[in-house]
Amino acid sequence: MDKNKIKTFADHVISDMGSAMGAGLAYVGTKVGLFRSMAGAGPISADELAKKTGLQSRYVTEWLKGMTCARYLDYDPENETYELPDEHAYLLASEGSDHYVGGLFYSVPMMLGMAPRVADAFVHGGGVPFSDYGSEGVLALDLMNRGLYEKRFANYWLTTCPTTHERLTTGGSVLDFGCGSGRVSIALAKAFPKSSFTGIDTDSTSIKVAKDSVLQENLTKQVRFECGTTDQLPDNERYDLITICDCIHDLSDPLGTLENLRNLLFDDGILFVIEPKAADHLEDNIHPVGAMYYGMSVFHCMTQSLASGGPGLGTCMGPASMEALTRQAGFSRFETLEIKSQTNIFYAVGL
Repeated sequence: MDKNKIKTFADHVISDMGSAMGAGLAYVGTKVGLFRSMAGAGPISADELAKKTGLQSRYVTEWLKGMTCARYLDYDPENETYELPDEHAYLLASEGSDHYVGGLFYSVPMMLGMAPRVADAFVHGGGVPFSDYGSEGVLALDLMNRGLYEKRFANYWLTTCPTTHERLTTGGSVLDFGCGSGRVSIALAKAFPKSSFTGIDTDSTSIKVAKDSVLQENLTKQVRFECGTTDQLPDNERYDLITICDCIHDLSDPLGTLENLRNLLFDDGILFVIEPKAADHLEDNIHPVGAMYYGMSVFHCMTQSLASGGPGLGTCMGPASMEALTRQAGFSRFETLEIKSQTNIFYAVGL
């Protein structure tokens, strides 16, 4: 055996464990507001930060040391102070923006907390249904997507479909399938006040959050949410735009769902699909984003599909698989949209 390869891989394992612990510490810092308190504060001591936040000093001290070793914070050994660089705060302390990463950290305990059950599914089959991830699962997804949907959906993403964008400006109808906490419908309703929006999802916890949010935003005349499947929608209802964001790969019946959605589109309507950005072949996904997505697939996406008897398509479908699925469902038009994103890929699908 090659001793250098053993040493290199041992270093790699330690690095992975360091990153895993760093993500866990970042979750704590996000949840209890430590990053937010450090943003723009300049150099600060552990005692000062503990006093500022009202948190336990010993925990704060150890957290600061861990985040320094993970290179999230800068440390001044002479003065024993810590600082969150502005460039890091831009990502860590910017909730509601389109560059906030706190939702990723919220997903860590939500997903890895299910590891024993997922391991059991390796042996006995089945999986973990979405509802079992509870309110923390809903919150994690909300935090991951809210800023992106609010800042980019109407102003950037939909502009790549100019006819649809124009129709919503003058007044159209939109269905968001798998709407989760409702952020797509709410964001688009604000941007297109003459259009009407329906969000539908099978998760009752998500729908409750969505209904509470639309009430707070005073958009109840423009937006409605339903808990269930397309069976809950009127038979004669048709839509100019149907959005399905980051969830086709999660479904128990993706083909049947797409067939149902096809029947709900106007002839010139668009099915706007967002999926995780992945290549068609494994060898092209061997990078950190690929490792993250395959992990998310096992611990969240694929397992919830398998839990309900679905095919478990997995997070990394790739464009070829998505196109094949939509064509099998009866769609004839498929376009990969020219939208820049490090983590997502966008499709416009039509009749």
